[in-house]
Amino acid sequence: MITSRHSRWKRAALAGIGAIGLVAALTGCGSSDPLAEPSGEAETGDAGGGGEDAIVVGSQAYASNEIIAEIYAQALEGAGFTVKRQFNIGQRDAYLPALESGEVQLFPEYTGNLLQFLDADTEARTPDDVYAALVEALPDNLTALEQSTATDQDSYTVTSDFAEEHGLESIGDLADVEGPLTLGGPPELEERPYGPIGAKEIYGVELDFEGTGETTVEDLLAGTIDVANVFTADPRIETENLVPLADPKGLFLSSNVVPIASIDIAEDIADVINPVSEALTPEGLVALNVQNTVEQRSAAEIATEWLETNGLN
Repeated sequence: MITSRHSRWKRAALAGIGAIGLVAALTGCGSSDPLAEPSGEAETGDAGGGGEDAIVVGSQAYASNEIIAEIYAQALEGAGFTVKRQFNIGQRDAYLPALESGEVQLFPEYTGNLLQFLDADTEARTPDDVYAALVEALPDNLTALEQSTATDQDSYTVTSDFAEEHGLESIGDLADVEGPLTLGGPPELEERPYGPIGAKEIYGVELDFEGTGETTVEDLLAGTIDVANVFTADPRIETENLVPLADPKGLFLSSNVVPIASIDIAEDIADVINPVSEALTPEGLVALNVQNTVEQRSAAEIATEWLETNGLN
């Protein structure tokens, strides 16, 4: 389950018509989201009219990112801003030009993945270090608002029964489990720095490896592997009662949800968007994804209820 996560935002409705054309041209761009298959159809629409002063909010072409973008959009509307939505744009190489050109002004991103896109050689790993490095790496006309504790990143995850049986809370605790342990994930994980090699170097944990690909969670539940490489926002963490192990030493590059905004509007919207980041938790993001994938609720419905529940409407 090693994939990239990207998103962007930028300039105002001046380029609204151009943004619609861009999205239409990019409908063939796929998504690497593990939660849902992209529809391939760009979703565009105005909220509150969409005149020249509208703030254009964008999203990637997968459900979890769109839900966060919709929360941003509704929070801004509730504060009196006019908003234009440009959702389902695609992946980073598709929407980054729209952000840099000003066609999109606000976008939910993921700190680690965005930092690696901008600086492939970064050595930052912890949430604060990654955020600080990202702020420095962003183009001059973009800025990062406050990051959330919510993440959508790789993790080592076990079943709740396995965690309870062995008293597991962090990756390092695996070193105390007797007998061979098998880590499952996509085949390329075996050679990645956060695969068995990194687990041994950073935590002293010996792990055999099995390439499980798309059946990783199913294999974990079946007991054919002991530890699974799972994204932290995967709804099956909640529905299957799984336990992502803490990573205090930074085996994985932290990738927290962060709003990226055009520098021109950042100060105006910070008081609206920063409280959203503060309220969005790791468990809360998983729950939002469950509502979409399991309960089949729309992003708009989910966002409205979440804002009301958190007193942000």
